[in-house]
Amino acid sequence: MKLLVRNLARTLSEHDLRVLFSEYGNVTHCNLVLDANSGHSKGFGFVEMPDKDEATKAMNALNMALIKSNKIRVKAAQE
Repeated sequence: MKLLVRNLARTLSEHDLRVLFSEYGNVTHCNLVLDANSGHSKGFGFVEMPDKDEATKAMNALNMALIKSNKIRVKAAQE
């Protein structure tokens, strides 16, 4: 299941994002979207978890959670 994660702190790394979601299960792919010009985070990314139950658990637990002073939003990504 592919998840869209929004409102991430600009200082959060792709590794941080992977570790955050790994607490809820296996993460097969993690992609933090970066600005092409500056190379800095645009504040959102995608996380893929193969087990739908684990992904749903992560989505429910982390949606609206306060991470690095930002209230993140997590939902299923549109394919």
